[in-house]
Amino acid sequence: MWMRSAAGVRRLGTAGALAVAAGGTVAGALPVREPWGLWGAQGPAATTAGAFLAYAGLTLLVLAWWTYGRLLAGGRGPGVRYTLGTLGWWAAPLLLAPPLHSADVYSYIAQGAMVLEGHDVYAQGPSVLGPDSSGADAAASVGGHWTDTPAPYGPVFLLLAKAVVWGTGGTLVPAVLGMRLLAVAALVLVAWAVRGLAAECGADPSRALWLAALNPLLLLHVVGGMHNDGLMIGLMLTGVLLALRGRPLTGSAVVALAVMVKSPAVLALLFIGLIAVRRGEGPLARRLVKGLTGPALVAAAVVAAASLLGGTGFGWLRTQGVAGTIHTPLSITSDLGQGVGLAARALAGAELDAVKGAVQTTGLAAALAVIAFLVFRTLYPWRGRRALDPVYGLGLALLALVALSPMVQPWYLLWGTAAVAATVPVRESPVVRVLMVLSAGLVYETAPSGHTPPYGFVLGALACAVAVAALRRDAASPVLTGPGGPGGRGGVQPGGFGLGVTADGSPASPASAAPPAPGRPRASRLR
Repeated sequence: MWMRSAAGVRRLGTAGALAVAAGGTVAGALPVREPWGLWGAQGPAATTAGAFLAYAGLTLLVLAWWTYGRLLAGGRGPGVRYTLGTLGWWAAPLLLAPPLHSADVYSYIAQGAMVLEGHDVYAQGPSVLGPDSSGADAAASVGGHWTDTPAPYGPVFLLLAKAVVWGTGGTLVPAVLGMRLLAVAALVLVAWAVRGLAAECGADPSRALWLAALNPLLLLHVVGGMHNDGLMIGLMLTGVLLALRGRPLTGSAVVALAVMVKSPAVLALLFIGLIAVRRGEGPLARRLVKGLTGPALVAAAVVAAASLLGGTGFGWLRTQGVAGTIHTPLSITSDLGQGVGLAARALAGAELDAVKGAVQTTGLAAALAVIAFLVFRTLYPWRGRRALDPVYGLGLALLALVALSPMVQPWYLLWGTAAVAATVPVRESPVVRVLMVLSAGLVYETAPSGHTPPYGFVLGALACAVAVAALRRDAASPVLTGPGGPGGRGGVQPGGFGLGVTADGSPASPASAAPPAPGRPRASRLR
């Protein structure tokens, strides 16, 4: 019975997070050397036991998250304040744990030390740091590929990493905890922005926070693994929120900061421009020029100023493709390119890398085509449906970019999930249901140590299968299903900009509303 209450679910998730942190203490992404002796290896038996404990805790956390969403869908869930409190309870056990499910934080610290010591972080890798460097212990723990790889991150993030190294002297445990403070700040920023976007777009803030912030994938990889994607998402969504509140140029400046953490945030500038286009008056061509030029110029000025004043220069512009050299099994285009390349080499003696690169490039071209279509749909109605909510369009664009990227990591799903969560009702959109299933499965792909073992894909596939079965069961449940489908609501739900959301999750006007004139889609909340 306690699983049917929000308090019981909160306790279950907290217990799961505690188990994840406890297991990670001996089975996490531990450093090669750590002078304090807090996160040292404890032997195979302890490591195996810790991994089992961490996986068990992760399963409890996923179960609690899913059940919490079920309570919200059934109309029995708590409000925003309680949801934010639950987020705090679930995140707190991870704060003092070692790096979990990823060793990337060691790269961040080493790159911060490189900037502090005057090395060109965009031309060299952490291996350049000497044994007496403040980042030597972090550099020793960097994964093999990244040891000699230049940083693909923008100057804003590297300056933050530099500040952490400067403040901690590069001592490993304090430096890791300093990076975790940045991750917690990113979590707070994501929660604040998602809540605000949900209010602007007419979605339920509690449900939006559930999918975007309570998501185990975010807790595991942003708080536990300290990936800088959380900071990118938080700044990006904050910029979009400012644009919705009538400050598109300020929002563009904030998005520029997000771009200088990780470059995919640049898509938000495009959709901020579309918000301005939809709000403008006059011919469409003039609105397009005015709406798209302003955000681009502001962002360019911020990027230039930060790159010059920060002392790192513009080298980050040429290192954006370094991550694509790593083959990740989650990348559809890389897997397809590998298969086609092997076949072409066997049949015609073709160069494997050339064929694989061509397939990856084709995938990126397809992603650009999808994004172009989403831009069109954000401006125009199509097949009887109203123009897309710009925030929803941004979420779909980011998801398309991830799906067709040459490198895909589990936490990349978070890029578009937060924007989608803030614009459509949870469980009432096929897109949201796919995100729910993938979130439940992808948390298992990486081990607590940060490695990607084969059994991680097996566990992930099993979790996805269970999630699909649970959704089907919920669809037939009289508690969760009413005359209009899940949640007991009508066929058109409140959604982005007060337009409502159709069964497929896209914004739609009521049947009585007249279609907008071509080139001037009506946007009731686009003031």
